[in-house]
This record gives sequence, C-alpha cells and structure tokens, in this order.
Amino acid sequence: MRALETNNSGSVGEFILLGFPCRWEIRIFLFIVFSLIYLLTLTGNTSIICAVWSSRKLHIPMYILLANFSFLEICYVSSDVPQMLANLISQTKSISYPGCLLQFYFFFSMCAAEGLFLSVMSFDRFLAICRPLHYPTIMSNHLCVRLVIFCWLGGFLWLLTPVILISQVPFCGPNTIDHFLCDLAPLLALSCAPVSGITLTCGVISSLIIFLTFLYILGTYFCILSMVLHMPSDLGRHKAFSTCASHLSVVSLFYGSVMVMYVSPSSGCYHGMQKFVTLFYALATPFFNPIIYNFWNKDIKEALKKFLCVL
Repeated sequence: MRALETNNSGSVGEFILLGFPCRWEIRIFLFIVFSLIYLLTLTGNTSIICAVWSSRKLHIPMYILLANFSFLEICYVSSDVPQMLANLISQTKSISYPGCLLQFYFFFSMCAAEGLFLSVMSFDRFLAICRPLHYPTIMSNHLCVRLVIFCWLGGFLWLLTPVILISQVPFCGPNTIDHFLCDLAPLLALSCAPVSGITLTCGVISSLIIFLTFLYILGTYFCILSMVLHMPSDLGRHKAFSTCASHLSVVSLFYGSVMVMYVSPSSGCYHGMQKFVTLFYALATPFFNPIIYNFWNKDIKEALKKFLCVL
C-alpha cells in the first residue's frame, strides 16, 4: 500500500479507491467484461442519438427527450467507469482529492438529472395519452427545449450544496475508500471531524430528489392507468401500454436499484451489497436502457436501419 500523501496543509491529497480486491486473473476478467459493457453502452446510446438526429419524423418532443436522455447516459457512465477500469489494472488505484470531489459531483448530478428526465418523459406520456387533443399546443418544441434545460441545470444545481459541504470536511487519514468510486458514505467515513450534520443534510437532499421525482412519476402513471382502463377499444389500450412500456421498464431499473441502495435499512451495513447495487445502476442500467428502447420502439428501429443503410 502506498504511503499516505498529504498536501501542504496536512490534509489528505489523494484517496485510494479499493475497488474490487481480488486476484489479478479475476481483475483482468472483470476489466474485459466491464470494458465490453461500457463500449456497448456507448454504442447503444449513440445509436439512439443518431437515429433521432437523422430522421425528421423523430424531431418531436418525445424523441428529443429520449436523445437527451441517451446523451445523459453516455456522460453518466463515463463519469466513473473509466476510473474503475483503470483501477482494475493499476497497482496504485489512486484518485486526487479534487478528482474525487469532481467524480462525486458529476456522477450524482447526472443521477439527479436522470430522475428529472424520467419525470419529464412521464409528463410527456401523460399529455399524449390523457390530453391528446391539447398535446401539440402544450408540448411545443419551445416547451420541450425549456424542459431539457431544466433537467440538465436542475441535476447539476441540486448537487452543489452537498459537494460544497463535503469540500469543507477535513480528511487527515486514512485515505482508503472501500468502493470503486467516491460515494458519500465511505468518503465521509474517513473524515477526522464530526460529520453527522453534513451526512444528514446530504441524505435529505438526495432523498428529496429521489422521492419527489419517483412520486411524480407514480402520480402521472396513476392518471395514465385510469385513462387507459376507461378506453373503449382494446387497440387503444394496447397502443397506450406499448407507448409507456419502455419508459416504465427504465423507471423500474433506475429507481429499483437506487432505492435498494439508499433507502433499504441494510444499505449502510454491507459494503459488498453497496458495491454491487452501485455497480448495477452505474453500469448495468445505462447498458439496458438503449436495449429496452430499441426493443419496444419501432420508430427508433426503423430510423436506425435507415441511418445504417446511408452509412
């Protein structure tokens, strides 16, 4: 283990991300698997962006939101996976103190932005199904752009307070984080000063964005379900359900893993469980999302085929 490095003020200058402590052969195997998933994730989400960009038919709010969501997934998975891959084959496994704060900020800001995007996408589905006659006038391109800006800015502004609070925390050593990224709980556990107030504040801020967006999505889908059940034709019900199926699947993946991690009573007790669940929503969720949307959405598949034929 490397010696503890400190800056001129005597505080920790870098952290060691313990990651996945195992034999070299297993680490190489994990490196190959995670690298493949990462590349497929980039390819899948980029394919959705290209499909929406290349087809004028898809230049509507629903697909504009989807393209932005896919770009968010690319940024989201790139905020932690390259560092994790480097640490798997590195002997040092170090990350600088500023780098740790930046990783925390960007990773969880995009996590918050993802919740906001999923909420806005559910609002779009609510208007399309429950207010179809008013949909073109309400969900205009102008409003869509404003909602996209709101999601991006909202995610990054929401995490400003936690990262500012964490930057005030003194770290004197040890500097080994039992995780593959700079997560809140294992990071604050290394503080050499009481952090109960900061932990509570950050926990409340994180819980608010999780529960507010989740409850909003539940509310919109309750309205959608009520409307669908009152539709006279089976064809109309089937079309409505198929429109929402991909979004519901992505919502289930995202909020299921996040709530298991941060809401379940045992989430703070088992480090192995923390790593596994964090790995799932940090790597597996962005990987499955483009698969789900490409599987359920015929317009995306047709636009992607045309785009590939042009190439």
